[in-house]
Parts: sequence; structure tokens; C-alpha cells
Amino acid sequence: MEEIRITTEYIKLDALLKLCGVVITGGQAKAAIQDGHVQVNGELCTMRGRKIRAGDSVQVAGRGFKVEKCL
Repeated sequence: MEEIRITTEYIKLDALLKLCGVVITGGQAKAAIQDGHVQVNGELCTMRGRKIRAGDSVQVAGRGFKVEKCL
């Protein structure tokens, strides 16, 4: 599982997918999320604006990401 560091309290799911390089555009992020290809903490998530916080994990396209807070 890859570690992603954020400096804010949270990051929206669609922005996280772009940050991780899983998608290039917001439209691609929206499609991946709405088509049911994204799991947050092991559960299917179809809300692209979901707030992802430190400690959450995201799985998409065979890749896993763990979000950590960077001070």
C-alpha cells in the first residue's frame, strides 16, 4: 500500500485520485468513482466529494493508498 501525505485536514476523494496519479482529469475521477471502481476503508464509495482524512485507505485500479497527515 502506497502512502500519501496531506498537509490539510482532509482531501476530497476525486482530488486524491488525481494526486495519486490514478487519473489525470476530474472527469476521469468522477467516472471511476461513479462506476464503482473505488473503495474507501474497504467499502464501495460513489461520492466523489467524500472527505478523506488521515488514517483512511483508498483502493482503486488494483492499487491501495493510505492517507497520512504531514506536519
